[in-house]
Amino acid sequence: MVLDRLSDSLKNTLKKITRASFVDEKLVNELVKDIQRAFLQGDVNVKLVFEITKKIKERALKEEPPSGVTKKEFLIRIVYDELVNFLGGRGAKIVVKGKPFKIMLVGLFGSGKTTSAAKLAGFYKKRGLKVALVQTDTWRPAAYEQLETLAKKVKVDFYGVRGEKDAVRIYRNFEDEYKKYDMIIIDTAGRDALSKELIEELNSIYGVVKPDENLLVISADIGQAAEKQAEKFHETCKVTGVFITKLEGTAKGGGALIACAVTGAPVKFIGVGEKIPDIEEFRPEGFVGRLLGMGDLQALLEKAEEAISREEAEDLGRKFLKGEFNLIDLYEQMRALKKMGPLKKVMEMVPGLSQLKLPKEALQVQEKKLEVWRYIMDSMTKEELEDPEIISSSRIERIAKGSGTSAQEVRGLLKQYRQSKKLVKLMKGAGSERGVQKALQRLQKGGNLKFRI
Repeated sequence: MVLDRLSDSLKNTLKKITRASFVDEKLVNELVKDIQRAFLQGDVNVKLVFEITKKIKERALKEEPPSGVTKKEFLIRIVYDELVNFLGGRGAKIVVKGKPFKIMLVGLFGSGKTTSAAKLAGFYKKRGLKVALVQTDTWRPAAYEQLETLAKKVKVDFYGVRGEKDAVRIYRNFEDEYKKYDMIIIDTAGRDALSKELIEELNSIYGVVKPDENLLVISADIGQAAEKQAEKFHETCKVTGVFITKLEGTAKGGGALIACAVTGAPVKFIGVGEKIPDIEEFRPEGFVGRLLGMGDLQALLEKAEEAISREEAEDLGRKFLKGEFNLIDLYEQMRALKKMGPLKKVMEMVPGLSQLKLPKEALQVQEKKLEVWRYIMDSMTKEELEDPEIISSSRIERIAKGSGTSAQEVRGLLKQYRQSKKLVKLMKGAGSERGVQKALQRLQKGGNLKFRI
């Protein structure tokens, strides 16, 4: 996930709590030191690190757990609560009102504004809005061509004037067209530094656009230096929120996140990969949940809704829980999972699964493997698809020959099917999140859990 190193450090810290015989001041002090070390390695400002750990320590030593909650559970809850509060509490979700709703992106050169504009367009298009992208960057070479190409990729309309040097004139040229859209997203120019010239240009286009949201795009690799950048833009350009990019590929992401969260310009979106769908609304509660290995069910449900219809999900769910699903159902289930992204990211969102240490190679959802499955299934009879248990060695040879695959690949598909049924049976008997985790760990230790597709 994003901030892997910080996440692993914090998870190991929480494990100390669960393994401890009892909670005392010594354990709390060790916990505080471990959290401080984890955040400092994540390039978080020293002052902020001591501020958050001071609150954790004070609460841990002074407050008593509520009825029915153990001291260990309460200590973990304190860590979770304080991290969430530090990152913005409940968050600051954008509420789209009015037509067209205008989002303007500002930031320094190289922060990823243009790609972020396309990601936002894709994000809101998936939620049923009619979106257009507007290019007003007159400084960067190929800015027009880049956003035009991305707009075609996302399948949204694009507006811009090739060669025009006046950003305000470009925007005004299409004002009558904007009324057709639920949302327009305006990409602006950047510079190597927040100069007087850039501020004047941004303020002039801001005055004409009058955006509902003015988002500052910041690259996570600048770490805690994001604080000064966010504060300066917030003061001069009326920034309403921050979009942090490249969060998946840097150890400094923790510094950028926390630095922005304390500036008064809340983080509203994060980029978690290079592809267009790799964007998430920033919700501190879910983000901290994943960071600590507690999962993020809301994000999981949102991804699931994008990948599969409610009717398909309900039908698959019924079959899955009854253990009655066949090979076609298995294929559709895995195809939907592939749409949700890498299996590792999906597992991080599921409480009970996020702390399992499965091999990296076992978590790679491979497009080619799904294609091979499709060929194999196309060579099966209706009877074989609906009841894979009847597939004998002679049938395997026939299916492999007909699909242009190997008998080993056919057996691999059948093995995946049987493992899925075994997993369902175990999970049905588990009953709770803790039971599910124990069941999965039993499978893993027994060498039967592969999670390969």
